[in-house]
Amino acid sequence: SSAKILNNSSLDALLVGDSLAMTMHGFKDTFMATLAMMELHTAAVSRGANDKFIISDLPFLSYRKSKKHSVTAAQKLIQAGAQAVKLEGVAGNLALITHLVESGIPVMGHLGLTPQLVHTLGGYKVQGKTLAAAERLKQDALALEQAGCFALVLECVPSQLAKEITATLKIATIGIGAGNGVDGQVLVIHDMIGLNKEFNPRFLRRYLNLAEDIHLAVSKYSADVKSKDFPNEKEQY
Repeated sequence: SSAKILNNSSLDALLVGDSLAMTMHGFKDTFMATLAMMELHTAAVSRGANDKFIISDLPFLSYRKSKKHSVTAAQKLIQAGAQAVKLEGVAGNLALITHLVESGIPVMGHLGLTPQLVHTLGGYKVQGKTLAAAERLKQDALALEQAGCFALVLECVPSQLAKEITATLKIATIGIGAGNGVDGQVLVIHDMIGLNKEFNPRFLRRYLNLAEDIHLAVSKYSADVKSKDFPNEKEQY
């Protein structure tokens, strides 16, 4: 239903992110997203937004088991309705990215705060704050471009670093918590429209407070039913 609304918007692309494990299924992190879960939601989004370019996340470990398993995972997301897949990190991924691209599957990279690697990063922290870490991110970004990625998400990195990476690359950079020196931005729609009041990072701008509106609407509906005001005479057959 949200995809149908977004299909008529001016947005350039839709990302079916593995954060849906949290926003749609109530898990505390993205580790619980499965390939079947991503297929299901990708197919639903593609039916609702068939005029949009759709990228779908390869979920945790779906592209780390074997080449055959990884290619099959990407194939399933494309056949579910995505036009591209996204994966996190660089180490161990470069050969797969090149193979997928050569096989006709566009790949988007993801650097900085990579939620699937959060345990090895020491938590949800801004990345690239030291000179050494910033240099690694720059080199990783170039490596992803050279491997064949068509675009790159930069998550929770200093704005100046994101700007420098963007200036270095030929491919597009998409920021989330990376300042406005990138080529585009991504936000989780549940956060953007205020369905998740508990999530309050610095980079989030809420354009609606829909959780409050829904609560008010449901409360009014409940009261109207109990008072016999709903349905009224005009709402009956």
